[in-house]
Order: sequence, then structure tokens, then C-alpha cells
Amino acid sequence: MDRLSKLLKRVMDVAGAAAAAAVAAPLMAIAAVAVWASMGRPLIFVQERTGKDGRTFRCLKFRTMLEAGKETGAFSADGERLTRTGALLRATSIDELPQLWNVLRGDMSLVGPRPLLPGYLARYTAEQRRRHEVRPGITGWAQVNGRNGLTWEQKFKLDVWYVDNWSLWLDLKIIFMTVFKVVRREGVSQRGHATMPEFMGTSGNEPATAART
Repeated sequence: MDRLSKLLKRVMDVAGAAAAAAVAAPLMAIAAVAVWASMGRPLIFVQERTGKDGRTFRCLKFRTMLEAGKETGAFSADGERLTRTGALLRATSIDELPQLWNVLRGDMSLVGPRPLLPGYLARYTAEQRRRHEVRPGITGWAQVNGRNGLTWEQKFKLDVWYVDNWSLWLDLKIIFMTVFKVVRREGVSQRGHATMPEFMGTSGNEPATAART
């Protein structure tokens, strides 16, 4: 991606995130009240995720789970802590709306590979780690082609394809496809998991070395 393309993508990110935040403000207010009523505080779940070039940032989401060891006891499975309100927020992707602030801050893009846990860095192959050549996104090519119904390897392959084939038109296509996927609630989770099982690395490949964070 050349300098002009990066500038154009950033302009689209800022304009799009600002417009989306303004339109979604009433919906986010309703979601905040629903989280408070069903789970109490905090309303926002903050977690370190890996961004461009392997650098970490604080990713924001509406809270969807009860706190293990506090309200519910030491549950080991995320699915046991996921509330009905949280499940609805995830199914409609409303839980991701606070990430518009991450886009405005420059941590994320509207479109790109989804940001994952820093602990996964050492488990990637060199090819899989190329997903960090661009900013992570609220939605991405993998999300509109199966989302959490895909295996990790399939997701990473689609992420790298996006990096190699990026264009503004592709971003717009992904945004429009995302709307239809959200309405149909496709690929929200894998069977037996709140979203996806933990990524343990790709069998038979040497993992990439962990990036500086």
C-alpha cells in the first residue's frame, strides 16, 4: 500500500467512523443501559489486542460476559459467563460499536483483519503474521466470508489475501457485505464456543517469532 493509498484509507476511516458513531449513538446508549441492567459495571470491556506491526493497543467492546470469580464463581468456559444480553449484542455485532473510538484514535481501521490477543503472536507462521502489515479492522474479508464459522487457518489465509489485494473498492464491498451478514447473524460462533476456540498454532509449521510490543 503506497502513501497515497494509506492517506485515502485513513480519511475514509475517520469520516466513516465519525458518521457511524453519530448515527449509532442512540443504539449505543440503549446497549449501555442494557449492559448496566443485566451485568452492572463496567459497561465497557477493555482488552489488549495486537495491531499494526505487532504493537498492542487497548481494544474496546461492550461487556457481554459476567466476571469469572466475582458474580458467578470460577467458570472456565466463556459460554457459561455469556449473558442473554451479551449474546444478543454479539449476534448483532452491537458489542463492537465502541471500536469506532479505536478507529478515530488510529488503533484500528473500519476494515482489516480482526485484532487478536498478543499471546497469539508467537504461534503464527511467518505467512500468517503478515496480517499485521495493516491496521486491524472492525470488520474484514474473513468476517464476510464465514466469520467464526471458519477455522483459524482459513481466517488467516483470508486476512493475508486482503493485505495483498487491498483497495478502497474492496473496503467498500466488505462494509456493504458486513451489513447483510449482521442482519442474517451468520457465523457468530463455533459450536460449543462463545466465539472461537483458542488459537494454538498451525500444526506442522514453525511459528513466527513474537513481535516487539
